[in-house]
Amino acid sequence: MRLEQLQAFLAIAQTGSFQQAAKKCGVTQSTVSRQIQALEADLGVELFHRTTHAKLTLGGERLLPRVRKICQEWETATAELADLVAGKQPELCIAAIHSVCASYLPPVLQKFCHNYPDVQLRVTSLGSDRSLKVLKDGLVDLAIVMHNRFLITGREMAVEVLYEEPIEVLTAANHPLAKYESIPWSDLIQYPQVVFKDGYGMQRLIQDRFERLEATLIAALEVNTLDAFRGVVRQGELIALLPQSALMEAKCDPSLAVRPLACNTNLADNSSLTRRVVMVTTHDRLQIPPIQHFWQLVKDNIPPQFDQKFSAS
Repeated sequence: MRLEQLQAFLAIAQTGSFQQAAKKCGVTQSTVSRQIQALEADLGVELFHRTTHAKLTLGGERLLPRVRKICQEWETATAELADLVAGKQPELCIAAIHSVCASYLPPVLQKFCHNYPDVQLRVTSLGSDRSLKVLKDGLVDLAIVMHNRFLITGREMAVEVLYEEPIEVLTAANHPLAKYESIPWSDLIQYPQVVFKDGYGMQRLIQDRFERLEATLIAALEVNTLDAFRGVVRQGELIALLPQSALMEAKCDPSLAVRPLACNTNLADNSSLTRRVVMVTTHDRLQIPPIQHFWQLVKDNIPPQFDQKFSAS
């Protein structure tokens, strides 16, 4: 049983004529006749009385409402897909890490809303792991996250590196570490920290660095918003390691201090601590005009200006 057979059946039922049904379907009358014969053979019942006027048999009458629903559903589905390909989707859903939402994303959102006023934009601030999960579950169309090669593998995934940025130290203005121009790791590891909750790439990045230093990360408190980090650190005892883009407001707050990390000579590669931010979607989604446009806007505008030594390679 094929869709064109059902469409031919419906056209005959509506017009009462094989000839008129053929015109409506854009095929020859002989083609319509063969389609109905094949459909009747599949069903094992005649559907029309072969007279001057094609009249439904009892079997045809029973089948008609079902076929009408099937054809209506097919028309609705094809229309929705045509709208999708034409960029007429009702909404675009984005998941992004907190620092990107707070710093670089707002101008992009404004430009997109201006260019696609009929598409409702939905943005959710989530940790990297959660953002990638909702992307893979089809709940969002695009995610901006911290790079994690274990979670973005797969031939269907499209990945764009946006930038790489340094991790810096947030302290209260009167904290002992604030006296340094760049904070030595040997001093930093002695102080308790505010950290991100599980499921955030930053937590894994920092934990990995402490393990390489063979030091213990003293995680005194877990939070998941930048406001919470600033509020807790402002009290004076705890410190936090955060990416540069998450520290823009803190640098304007006289009660807080932001300091770079000194290179660690105890590590074999003497590497600085940085994180890479990427944009992720699936290749099929990139064929949809609003998603493709948003993707390009992000590529063109994030980050707006970055020190050359920290630009993504």
